[in-house]
Amino acid sequence: MEREILRFWAENRIFEKLRAQTAGGPPWSFLDGPITANNPMGVHHAWGRSLKDMYQRYHAMNGQELRYQNGFDCQGLWVEVEVEKSLGLQTKREIRDFGIENFVRACKERVLTFAARQTEQSVRLGYWCDWDDPKLLIELRDALKDGDRVVTATLPSGHKETARSSEIVRKLGSLEYGGSYFTFSDENNYTIWAFLKKCHSEGFIYRGHDVMPWCGRCGTGLSQMEVAEGRRITAHTSVFVKFPIRGQEKTALLVWTTTPWTLTSNVAVAVNPEMTYLKVRHGGWEYYVAKANFERDRLQDLQVEGKHETHKLPSIRTILKGTGGVEVVEEMPGSALLGLTYDGPFDELPAQNTPGGVFPYGETGLGATAAAAHRVIAWSEISEAEGTGLVHIAPGCGAEDQQLGKEEDLPFIAPLDESAVYGEGFREFTGRNANDVADDIVAALKASGLLVAREKYPHVYPHCWRCKSELVFRPVDEWFIRMEWRDRIQREVPQIRWIPAEGEAREMDWLRNMADWMISKKRFWGLALPIWVCGACEHFTVIGSREELKEKAVEGWDAFEGNSPHRPHVDAVKIRCEKCGALAARVEDVGNPWLDAGIVSFSTMGYSTDRAYWEKWFPADLVLESFPGQFRNWFYSLLAMSAMMDGRAPFKALLGHALVRDARGEEMHKSKGNSIAFDEAAEALGAEVMRYIYAEQKTAQ
Repeated sequence: MEREILRFWAENRIFEKLRAQTAGGPPWSFLDGPITANNPMGVHHAWGRSLKDMYQRYHAMNGQELRYQNGFDCQGLWVEVEVEKSLGLQTKREIRDFGIENFVRACKERVLTFAARQTEQSVRLGYWCDWDDPKLLIELRDALKDGDRVVTATLPSGHKETARSSEIVRKLGSLEYGGSYFTFSDENNYTIWAFLKKCHSEGFIYRGHDVMPWCGRCGTGLSQMEVAEGRRITAHTSVFVKFPIRGQEKTALLVWTTTPWTLTSNVAVAVNPEMTYLKVRHGGWEYYVAKANFERDRLQDLQVEGKHETHKLPSIRTILKGTGGVEVVEEMPGSALLGLTYDGPFDELPAQNTPGGVFPYGETGLGATAAAAHRVIAWSEISEAEGTGLVHIAPGCGAEDQQLGKEEDLPFIAPLDESAVYGEGFREFTGRNANDVADDIVAALKASGLLVAREKYPHVYPHCWRCKSELVFRPVDEWFIRMEWRDRIQREVPQIRWIPAEGEAREMDWLRNMADWMISKKRFWGLALPIWVCGACEHFTVIGSREELKEKAVEGWDAFEGNSPHRPHVDAVKIRCEKCGALAARVEDVGNPWLDAGIVSFSTMGYSTDRAYWEKWFPADLVLESFPGQFRNWFYSLLAMSAMMDGRAPFKALLGHALVRDARGEEMHKSKGNSIAFDEAAEALGAEVMRYIYAEQKTAQ
């Protein structure tokens, strides 16, 4: 019966008649949050899409004119990882050998494949939108694959175009073509360029060499919002290690860490000067340890992504008692330990004895070696809740460590390359992945007599939101937007109607606590960051449009002309440094994918091409999307980019819905293997049953 209704709608052009009937009515603007065109839909996608259809139908029945534009998210690691799998590629080097142009084209082809599939599925759901013909999307894909041959296309607007497939693909979703918007379109990418240009004109774009979360599998850094998406409960090997104090026989600092791989790069130990510490005797040694940490039975109360686990762990006193008697010898303030020097666990490594440290962005530590710099420093952030109260500091392996290292003029040792593999100077660990060496580190500590105890320690640890690999921390060369202007965004949040109402508080909490926005990725498929850096003086220029780039280009324009602003063609363009006149090249980085989705309130409504049309539909009356992660992702990027571009919120009301869960209460995700295929459910139960279930369900639950 459902198929008969769909056939009736299509044959009688019911949707087109509705649009003609409401044309010229009061406008009601809906802005779609783009679905990633990377796999077929699951039933969990149908909740949001059902609600979007219902709201639009309701306002159409009230005689209001709508745009009916669906969106497809196209760029970034979502797509890259799947294309790598399909091509059998394992590393960034293999991608380069395959050819960046070939890889980027394969990403476009995958997007077109699944945009067509999701369009068919959305039509099956009964979702009325200004859809592209799925057959045309597949034809464009095949033409791309077949040497980018010429295609004659009839677009949803009725416009006919005969051109190379790539030329049509670049304009999908434009006002001229109609149909779904694609975030890989020229219009979307160049509008982001305009946003970044405006940020730069106000002094907010900068290049940072910070220690950041990094995925060795994907070979890229992760922004704060992405790290929040990948936090999982994980049990790691943690170790209690003695750091012998120089000049004091058989006396040591008792240090604890959950990341044994970082011990190779230790430079200092931090204590809290305000806490009370003990000297305890055990097994012929005396150890310094924080008093409260020593006595406290440890309780790990872990919550993340709807999971809640509690783990009881023995106190440090109990752990030591397991291998002999324990006697408290002395009590003192943490300040009494400041300045003590010690021998580190891997001082024999060449990296530990390199003057100025091992750091890719210049000499550190006033030219000292790490081994010579080992000392106890102060850090007020140390608490009684975790560890021994003595924190091992490796400035090349952690963000907080790096900050302390800068304050204390410590040498930095950065051991890992972009694949999370140890570089030269680490002897038996050179060439090994940091996530694979814990047992070997433990064995080395045991052999040197420095291992006091080991345990499996459960905690919440960041993973790559896309490939699920555990993250490491390493120094990066990345681009950021300095968010000193967050007050502009905060002013707009109360003007929005948030459904449910607590959404406003959650968004404001994110805005208060967010760091600067990391906008770069060391990858291949995505927004080409419009940043050109001088090879002589390192001054950088941000380009705001295709026209500006053409005007300033002094080399490579012919290689770029006729192509979309993606790698590798845009990489060929060189400009003159506006400061010294030398040649400037584009950075190889691509953009954070939330830039792609955040700009759509401008790029999809003709901001750059038809300002009157944009004014008619901006701001949107409603956006509707799944709640949990979007406060720090899509909602945030929409608000931030609109505050910079226009000074207004891009939507008047926001409706958030919860996540679909399986029979065990777990969130449904394809990557978890617990999702239900949409096609299977539609055939077994019917699309209308799904729509009814989602319509009846309270959106916040």
